[in-house]
Amino acid sequence: MATKKEIAGPSMFETFQEFKETKNIDRTTLVSVLEESFRNVLAKMFGSDENFDVIVNPDKGDFEIHRNRVVVADGDVKDENKEISLTEAQKIEPDYEVGEEVSEAVDFTKFGRRAILNLRQTLASKILELDHDALYQKYKDKVGTVISGEVYQMWKREVLLMDDEGNELHLLKGDQIPSDTYRKGETVRAVVKEVQNENNNPRIMLSRTSPDFLKRLLEAEVPEIADGLIAIRRVARMPGERAKIAVESFDDRIDPVGACVGVKGSRVHGIVRELGGENIDVINYTSNVQLFIQRALSPAKVTSITLDEANHKAEVYLQPEEVSLAIGKGGMNIKLASMLTEHTIDVFRVVNEGETDEDIYLDEFSDEIDQWVIDAIKALGYDTAKEVLNAPRELLIEKADLEEETVDHLLEVLRAEFE
Repeated sequence: MATKKEIAGPSMFETFQEFKETKNIDRTTLVSVLEESFRNVLAKMFGSDENFDVIVNPDKGDFEIHRNRVVVADGDVKDENKEISLTEAQKIEPDYEVGEEVSEAVDFTKFGRRAILNLRQTLASKILELDHDALYQKYKDKVGTVISGEVYQMWKREVLLMDDEGNELHLLKGDQIPSDTYRKGETVRAVVKEVQNENNNPRIMLSRTSPDFLKRLLEAEVPEIADGLIAIRRVARMPGERAKIAVESFDDRIDPVGACVGVKGSRVHGIVRELGGENIDVINYTSNVQLFIQRALSPAKVTSITLDEANHKAEVYLQPEEVSLAIGKGGMNIKLASMLTEHTIDVFRVVNEGETDEDIYLDEFSDEIDQWVIDAIKALGYDTAKEVLNAPRELLIEKADLEEETVDHLLEVLRAEFE
């Protein structure tokens, strides 16, 4: 018996010490969880914990447990946990009588190793639960802010980082800038994208491709934004390639574009490096949709715009030499402009004077062009040959999801009709 006591005693002390040193748990919660853990173990051992008093002192690392039982006549004990025979009660105190309540101290360590292990497991489970709650609350309030983490592990589809408290941060492949490379131990900055909490198991998801990441980086570099003199209205990104930002000034004396770019680009240089060479265009925001679309398509010069506000669509007409500038390499400029203005933008060449206005419906070319190709083009809103010929080749390839050879054949057939 002495051996068991020696083993149980230190285990209980260690249990308290470990729990006492747990971070981010206030004293009230600490007492509550310790008491609940004791009661869980007592309920398993005795069938109920209702008649137990548990007093916990986490500061000293000790506790007291008292069991309260009612004295009944010898032979009338039906529940040994809640009742005690008169004879047994009088062994504790000779003057006990039937009907009185007996309160006796319980030596938890005498219950043996299994009870101690049970308590430790219960406490460990509660600590983990509290830690998860604290972690979720901490990062739930940080969604949309930039944090730093140290690269801990790299996999094909994910990079695992650690914050300064050893919490795991997840950066999935889709949230990494394509040109990013990672080395174990290096520090990486990213924005907190979301905090998943399935089965009370927080999973902190980061992103370096989110528009919020660029927005937060710019806010950190431009004091006028922090001071409320300039506001970032819209952000559109193609991560690692190019981005467009629309800004507005609340002070007529401040040029918002110049303030954000800085002298010789000084304020955006660091951001460009952080984003793997992502080119950043900063434009003036305006509530005038036509003007906003015109600015978003810079450096192209727009001739005219036809708006369909109900469907958030815009038909933009440009001189032939401006079309390629509006579309940009790989359609990047027009994609970003559409994202920034939240309008679907279709680009058309301006028909110059002297060009014939005669046109032909696409369906009339079904003997030379496959019907599925005609249908794909018509789905873009182009019904006639001239509309297709005035549309940029790159746009037809991108939006209709057709092979270059298919589009080139289509254009060749249509051009031949007007030559």
